[in-house]
Parts: sequence; C-alpha cells; structure tokens
Amino acid sequence: MKHSSHALLYSFLLLAACGSPSTDRPQDTLDVDSATVDARVRPGIYVPVRLTTDLSQLDSSARRMLPLLIQASCIMDTLFWREAWGAVDSLPVKYADPEVRKFFHLNYGPWDRMAGNAPFIDGVGRKPKGARFYPADMDAGEFDAWGDSAKTGQYTMVRRDAAHNLTAVPYHVFFKDAVGRAAALLEQASDMATDAGFRNYLRARANALRTDNYRASDIAWLSMRNNTIDLIIGPIETYEDQLYGYKAAHEAYVLVKDKAWTARLERFAKYLPALQRGLPVPAAYKKEVPGSDAQLGAYDAVYYAGNANAGGKTIAVNLPNDEAIQLQKGTRRLQLKNVMQAKFDGIMVPIANELMAPDQRKHITFNAFFQNVMFHEVAHGLGIKQTINGRGKVRDALLDEAGALEEGKADVLGLYMVEQLREKGEITDGELMDNYVTFMASVFRSVRFGAGDAHGRANMLRFNYFMQAGALARDASTGTYRVDPEKMHKAIADLSGLILRLQGDGDLEGVKALMAKEGSIRPELQKDLDRLKGARIPVDVVFEQGSEQLGLNAPR
Repeated sequence: MKHSSHALLYSFLLLAACGSPSTDRPQDTLDVDSATVDARVRPGIYVPVRLTTDLSQLDSSARRMLPLLIQASCIMDTLFWREAWGAVDSLPVKYADPEVRKFFHLNYGPWDRMAGNAPFIDGVGRKPKGARFYPADMDAGEFDAWGDSAKTGQYTMVRRDAAHNLTAVPYHVFFKDAVGRAAALLEQASDMATDAGFRNYLRARANALRTDNYRASDIAWLSMRNNTIDLIIGPIETYEDQLYGYKAAHEAYVLVKDKAWTARLERFAKYLPALQRGLPVPAAYKKEVPGSDAQLGAYDAVYYAGNANAGGKTIAVNLPNDEAIQLQKGTRRLQLKNVMQAKFDGIMVPIANELMAPDQRKHITFNAFFQNVMFHEVAHGLGIKQTINGRGKVRDALLDEAGALEEGKADVLGLYMVEQLREKGEITDGELMDNYVTFMASVFRSVRFGAGDAHGRANMLRFNYFMQAGALARDASTGTYRVDPEKMHKAIADLSGLILRLQGDGDLEGVKALMAKEGSIRPELQKDLDRLKGARIPVDVVFEQGSEQLGLNAPR
C-alpha cells in the first residue's frame, strides 16, 4: 500500500539515522519530480541478521561504554548520508511507500549499490561518480586547472565560495558541530575505559575528528593489545568517491574481541616479510618491507554505521590505510567472525549447492572461508605502495581504479599466502582444495555486489581471468562449476604478477584496459546468477543492531 505522507518517510529516516537529523545542511540538494515503485525496489535481496555477542566477558565499565560508542557511530551515519546523498531529512520521493523507504535506507540514497548504482526511483538521474564530495556542476577541466593542493586531500569537501570558485573545506570545519558531538562522546567513553591502550586511542581519535589529523590516533589504535572492545570510527575508505578516489567517507564499527579465535591467528603476522620476498614478480615490485608489527584478530561486530553499513557489508578490515604507517608499524587485520558466519550459513552454502560441482561441495568449509578472508586482509600489506617509476603513491596514480585493483590483489595474494603457509606446514586443518573451492564459491557471492562496488568489480575480474585460464570450468549439462587445482595454482601466480606490475608501474591506462576486458559480468554468468535469484538466495545481509539488541540501556 502506498502512502502520500512525507511525515512517514521523514520519521523512518530519523530512525534509520539513529536519532535526530543533523542541523548542518548540504550546499546543494537533488530535486525529484516523480517517483515510481517497481521491480527495481528490492529490499528482499538482504537477509536480516541480528548483531549481538556474549557480553558476560565485559566488565560493568565496558558495558556502559558500548552505548556511547554506538551513539558516536550514529553521528558518522548522518555524515555519510550527506556524503552519499544529502541530509537525512532530504526526502527522495513524494510517495512514502514502505518498501521504497526500506530500500532507500539500505542504499543511503536512491541508487541500488548491488546493481551498479542504478537508480530505483525515477527523476534522480545517475549517481554522481563523486557522490556529494564535489559540486554537481564541476567538470574535470575545472578541477585539473584548480591549483589548490588541498583538492586531493582525503578529508576535504570541494565546494564553491561566494564568487563561485572551487574551494576545499576541511571535514572538521564542514562537519564541525557533528564531529564535535562525536568527539565528546569518545572522551566520555574514555573516562570509563579500564584498558590504557583503548583509553589513549579514544582520546586521540576524538582529537583527530576535531582536527582531521589522524596519524597519532592510527598509531594509538595499532598499539592496542589487551582491549576487549574496539572501535573503528571516522573518514576511512575512499570507495564512495568513484570520480577520483580521493575522498574518505565516514563510517564506524563497534566490535567485541573473540579472544579464543584471536589467539589462533596471532602467529601468522610474523611471516609477512618472507611472504613479501617470495611474491611472483621481479625484485623492484617487492622491494618494500611490510611492517612486522601487524596484528590479526577475530571480533564480533555489534554495530555498523555509515559507509560500512551501505549495501554489501564487509566481513573483515585491514587498517590503517596510511601507507607510511603500514611500512613503519604494519596494520591490524580484524575478522568480523559473527558476520562471516552469518554470510557463510545463509548465503555461501546455498550458492555452493546451486553452482558448484556436487562432488566438490564437500570442500566448502567455514574454516577455509575464514582463512581466505583473513589472508585477503593480510595481503593488503604485501606488494608495493609507491610506484617504481616516480608516479607517486599507487593510490594516487591509479585514481578511481585503485580500489578495485587493490581488492583484486588482496584476493589472489591471499590465496598465494594460503598456498605458501600450507606448504610450510603452518596451516594444517583441512586441505588446499578446501580453500580453492570455497574461494570460488565466494566469488559467486561477491560478484553479485555489482559494478558499483570495488569488491564486486574485483571478483568479476578474477572470475573471468580464472575461467579463461581453465582454473574454473563450467559443465554445460548441469550448469555447475569445477575447480582444476593445477590450473588454479598457475592462475593465482599469473594474476598476482599482473596486478602487482600494474600497481608498481602506476599504469592507469593498463588497469582501465584490464577492467574493460575482464571487469564485467558476461551473459552466461548472468544467467547463472539469475538462478540464484530464482532460488531466493539473498545477496547480502542487513543488520538488526543497537543498544536494545544488546540488552543495554542508552546513557541519559
């Protein structure tokens, strides 16, 4: 049933954004003249998952901190709304249909993130490649001619001044009131923290939100060892900026450590330097030495917000993104175990039963899925961060193509690491074929994220490459796929080498050509993905989350 009341949609969006809308307004808004509800509106592709954990391991101080961290995360949610679409209360449609409201919320705007950002509401047009980080009327020539070095900064909004000239406004200025409230909540939580490392991090992160200087807080986050609660918060990933890949979007995760699983993982970090030396590329492409202070950990996620909560939900993180810190200190790789388990049980296994060869389905295991995802995150620390030919950072040289190629690198190098560690006897549970078959089943899962998602494009690239290499073959009579382990091993090395060379050379045109050739869903694969739709297998998850789901009372 359709409703004509804007008030219904307004109320829904306030709830979706965790509270009252921001009083800060964007400088420009999108006008919608009409709305159509049709098959493009498909909230059913997401399966609900309740985010919770065993809180008995937390002391009373930690339990009192969690609602404060969730409140700060909600503020990140309102900021991401403005970066992706507009203010929380900027109404996208004239008809407040419940299904439209739900899908609009899931996508943080009127573009389907699982369908290449196609609009699902008439009148909005195509999603701007630069989201809302840049003025809608700015073209590439104007941006290139603009001499302000702040234009490429991760933490600036590009706007127009009174004279209609481009100007770069720092996040801490543009979002001043909101980040001030978030910082105050972090400081309030820090006063309750019993772990010194977490207390120092919260205070440093509060200062970072107020200044846009994140390095000290990143180092404080890396220095934590004994914390049970964790928080990732602020402008972090640049995937939302598909125009240049410069601007970081606001997001947050609230996490609780799984100490038993973390203990199983910690021993792998020490192998990074040796694995780097063994990469299948010439020495110039592996001359950087990854930090040996990296940490691996398993966590239950209890809250996602902002960019992290938009469309497909990540199941692991590898941070910080600052290349200098990565080389100096390494990174922390956090596996979000409860979300991984939910996706494995509710999505991965049904996909494997539909698309993988029956006699290879025994190789679909959660342990292999967990390992593959873990080493994907570890593999972000391998390879090269600076081009070898003076083109600067790989991220800057490859612009908007950097994200998808980096995800593709991490996918194949993660498998390379599994191969190497199994050969050394450091991974002994299951067998390598488990990792191979589970990996390919996961490709079918992630490729459904579509071309609007860096992970989805990376999966399209890898699927097409592996099919051409014969590592994966389709049985036309059954419509199922089979892994060839020998060809898989060779394809992993070949694709790893190709991606690492493209990154090291900063070869933007080469990456564009590769993505144009291999980065799309071909008709045969699309037919198989349509079978998954027909089988009503969800594409991803949507969370039931918050203090209420955790049985906690929000502080007054």
